[in-house]
Amino acid sequence: MILTDPELAIVAAEAGAAVVRARFGGPLERFDKSPGDFATAADLESERAVLDVLRRARPHDAMLGEESGHTGSRSADRTWLVDPLCGTLNYAARTPLVAVNVALRTGPEVTAAAVADPFAGEVFWFGDGRAAQIRRDGVDEPLAPSASSRLVDVNLDPPFPNAPAFRATGMLADAEFAARFGPRVLSTTLAVAWVAAGRRAAYVTDGDLCDSVHFAGGIALCQAAGCVVTGLRGQPPHTGVGGLIVAADAETHAALLAVVDRQFRGAPERTAARP
Repeated sequence: MILTDPELAIVAAEAGAAVVRARFGGPLERFDKSPGDFATAADLESERAVLDVLRRARPHDAMLGEESGHTGSRSADRTWLVDPLCGTLNYAARTPLVAVNVALRTGPEVTAAAVADPFAGEVFWFGDGRAAQIRRDGVDEPLAPSASSRLVDVNLDPPFPNAPAFRATGMLADAEFAARFGPRVLSTTLAVAWVAAGRRAAYVTDGDLCDSVHFAGGIALCQAAGCVVTGLRGQPPHTGVGGLIVAADAETHAALLAVVDRQFRGAPERTAARP
């Protein structure tokens, strides 16, 4: 049976999630990538499991894995973006808050994606023109964004390309932000999928996220679920100063945009990084 792209994304993400569950809590060899950043044996094994599924089903597609890099033609119309274990620091500290991200970019658009939570047994997914869904025990339900929790996840992990004009930590010291929202720091892009699922009111991060293996699936999932998705200044994603504000509704997005804007207006002028 030939799997559709979203079904393939789900199967691949679940293959990686199985590895992540199996290796959790055991001894893990670490491989340094840069100061303060490393991969574990579970990251590499999960990525191999995901890529094996994708390559068997779509041998002519290009692949971009966080650990193994790019394989296949760089001019390919179809590229799979794979983050085999988002939340490595959590995982290495035996904290079960991680995600396995699989997304298909077709031309300039992400057309299918799956974000698996290995420990909850859930997969958030979209594709083939269907509304964004959550799959539990083989049963799919539509995702329903909601700001009722008032919880906003803020990414405090580097890089911070807009500093000093914008620092995510500055949001935590903003009086209006503190009065309206409850800040959370999950330190995994599972939190982006949680916005689509109504478990977070919003998510905010700095950074250049174009073709990011960490964020591509979650961003597209939130867009498919009807969330408001922009860059830090309210611009289309992946333009201008970059960054990301994902909100369950327009009111929440406007409130967060005002918080971010106060930082930019209070900082020296700087040149936008991208057109």
